[in-house]
Amino acid sequence: MIFVLILIGLGAGVLSGLFGIGGGLVIVPALMLIVGMAPIAATGTSLGALLLPVGILGAYEYWKNGHLDIRASLIIALGLLVGAWFGARFAQGLAPLTLRRMFAVFLVLVAIRMWIVAK
Repeated sequence: MIFVLILIGLGAGVLSGLFGIGGGLVIVPALMLIVGMAPIAATGTSLGALLLPVGILGAYEYWKNGHLDIRASLIIALGLLVGAWFGARFAQGLAPLTLRRMFAVFLVLVAIRMWIVAK
């Protein structure tokens, strides 16, 4: 199990460094589909893993090459702080099946939008 979790983290880290994704699009589905976690536990585990240290080396690499807007990052982080709290409170009251289906719809909508605007 530890090896599987390390692989999930490694995969999410690589994709985070490449595309800025990791938690919601990689870790949560992997925990649900590979590890068998309930959606609510997968989401909580992902948020726990993403606390402070995760993005620092990737962000440093982007900053070093002039591709990081620190001001925008801090403003977004403020929104993430408040938004994650509201989202977590809302999720606690949802049935696991409802949460799983909502997440699936979200992923499909993102994929459709990405497909349509691709040039």
